[in-house]
Amino acid sequence: MGLRTEGTLIERMGIELGEVGADRVTARMPVAGNTQPAGLLHGGASVVLAETLGSIAAQLHGGPGRAAVGIEVNATHHRGVRDGWVHGEAVAVHRGRTTASYEIVVSDDEGRRVCTARLTCMILAQG
Repeated sequence: MGLRTEGTLIERMGIELGEVGADRVTARMPVAGNTQPAGLLHGGASVVLAETLGSIAAQLHGGPGRAAVGIEVNATHHRGVRDGWVHGEAVAVHRGRTTASYEIVVSDDEGRRVCTARLTCMILAQG
């Protein structure tokens, strides 16, 4: 997959991709620059990381000539983070012909769960 990140939200948020595949995508994102005014990681930043990882995986599942578009995302925030990095892992829950769903866990540098999210994408023919 020729993933273009220049000029995208991936670049703006400082997301660094790790493993990339249809069943599992990993990445990390700095807390610095992605905080809310009180100095904690912004909940929306966790959701951006989660949706990015799930969307990349769904696109790989869809394959050439198809597009993955998010149709539902939800997130539960478990703890705050003030510094370091958060690490995301998207794992396939369902990979069907027209939809794909992923559970995404965001954790801190100590491996403590920060956020649990689920993303469902619709797989569409491009054209």
